[in-house]
Amino acid sequence: MITVLSWNIQCGRGVDGRVDLERIARVIRANGDPDLICLQEVASHMPELDGGAGGDQPAALARLFPGHEAVYGPALEVRDGAAGPYRRFGNLVLSRLPVRQIFRHLLPQPADPGVLHMPRQATELVVAAPSGPLRVITTHLEYHSARQRLAQILRLRELQQEAADNAARPPQAGTGPYATRPRPVRCVLCGDLNCRPEEEAFRRLLDPLPDGLPGFRDAWALAHGARPHAPTCGIFDRVQWPEGPHCRDFFLVAGDLEGKVADLRIDGETDASDHQPLLLTLRA
Repeated sequence: MITVLSWNIQCGRGVDGRVDLERIARVIRANGDPDLICLQEVASHMPELDGGAGGDQPAALARLFPGHEAVYGPALEVRDGAAGPYRRFGNLVLSRLPVRQIFRHLLPQPADPGVLHMPRQATELVVAAPSGPLRVITTHLEYHSARQRLAQILRLRELQQEAADNAARPPQAGTGPYATRPRPVRCVLCGDLNCRPEEEAFRRLLDPLPDGLPGFRDAWALAHGARPHAPTCGIFDRVQWPEGPHCRDFFLVAGDLEGKVADLRIDGETDASDHQPLLLTLRA
């Protein structure tokens, strides 16, 4: 079995207002010490997000999981003065499986006048799984701008289409940077998509790809059939989420992984973030 956890950790800030990455790590381990840990909202040198500490959260989380390789994908990377460290905010993947390739995709940010928005990013890894190479993508899509969120979802579809098309029609083999390396059709996509299962944006993500190429399937539906998605947000934090419990975090799979989804469960007990951890189990 391969286990993948996805969690928007809100920079480690729990519903009690306390920032505690060690608590985050304890919750993750309580969910079975996953092979791949995909975290959204991870900050570096941003004291306004981590209770004033301004720490390097990717490095701290890497130290908490020494058996995993850490790959950070900042969506925001800025320096506000002439000196000092870059301030970063984005997605972090911790992988116990050997990492073979890394892609960092800046997602579209089309103009949306008068609407609050920020840069968004998707981090893609190719890892060596027991049954062969596996792509894993984690992302956090725009919350305020529906226009940008839809553009970002269409870009995620394009990434899958690109990988599938290159696998079906491989390039000429070369050497050095032209060497062909596995970037398989089989893919796990996870993260905070900032939309609900019934919204058009999510349905667009599941639309078939052109030319019969393998697109994304909702792992929750594969594991639970017609059962409504369990809430992943708003269970404990009713200040940020006055609408109450609902789902906006997902796992999707593509390729032969459709037949390998063994389970997908949500940890609805922890209040270590405003979102809940999701754990996907795949048959190897």
